[in-house]
Amino acid sequence: MKLSSFFHFAAFGVKTILFKKKSAILGTIIVTDKCNLHCKHCSVNNITAIIHPYKQIRQEMQQLYDMGVRILFFCGGETFLWQDGTRTLRDLVIEAKRMGFLIVNVVTNGTFPLHLPEADLILLSLDGDKQRHNEVRGDTYDTIMQNIRNAPADNICFYMAINQINKNHIRDVCLTARDTKNVRAVSFNFHTPYPDTKELALSKEEKAKCCAVITQMMKEGAPVFNLKSAFPYLIENRFPTPCHQCVVMENGTLSTCGRCISVPGLCDQCGYFFVAEYTLLFKGNPKIICEMLHTYLKYI
Repeated sequence: MKLSSFFHFAAFGVKTILFKKKSAILGTIIVTDKCNLHCKHCSVNNITAIIHPYKQIRQEMQQLYDMGVRILFFCGGETFLWQDGTRTLRDLVIEAKRMGFLIVNVVTNGTFPLHLPEADLILLSLDGDKQRHNEVRGDTYDTIMQNIRNAPADNICFYMAINQINKNHIRDVCLTARDTKNVRAVSFNFHTPYPDTKELALSKEEKAKCCAVITQMMKEGAPVFNLKSAFPYLIENRFPTPCHQCVVMENGTLSTCGRCISVPGLCDQCGYFFVAEYTLLFKGNPKIICEMLHTYLKYI
């Protein structure tokens, strides 16, 4: 991370904590909900299957930038399906950097070539060992691993949603992240139970066991891009929601925190680690502040 970016984020954090501001710093743009996969845990793919045009996305980027957002995520659907004429996802990342966003990340299922060296992080979904991953996402594991090996930069971070299918395979993903070229770290979430995927949700006891495994892997040197201090809050679902410092833009509609905010009761079952981490950070939790400084400087 550039020193100028660090000072910008530090100043934002201090002002937010001291003055209890609710301004956003992190924004996500949904470039499409079209996806080439039909994952068992996903409730937001192919609802419209529309690929939003460049002009619209460019306007949404400007809107978020004018709000003060400086960490930008491009998300889907599957982001690498996005194209408008000759423009591709790579053009969006380059334009976001040109506009002044300090960190630009992309979320993908990894089934397309990962030629995106301009992104700060490519968050790539890997959901267990080969057997469990393919059970969740279809026969894609080998394709994904080949794409990772062929990637031009080491900016890949695994992104695992822990659920009833893969809950016993956290260690596998941690070791794969540690031992695979071009992979910088792994980031975890618990499954957030949309109404059609409630059966995949974890109990409090299961979450505690998962966090114990992640903690042990951290001790063994696995590159985990999460904050251990947030684990007790995630297990108990006692972190404040929604996160006002995060916003999502989808087809011109701006939502606080995430798309799931519109589903009654879902905030109370939130499994997103970053929501717990950010809300606790901006509440001034000293352990979270110290751990986030160390983790972000290490992996971004």
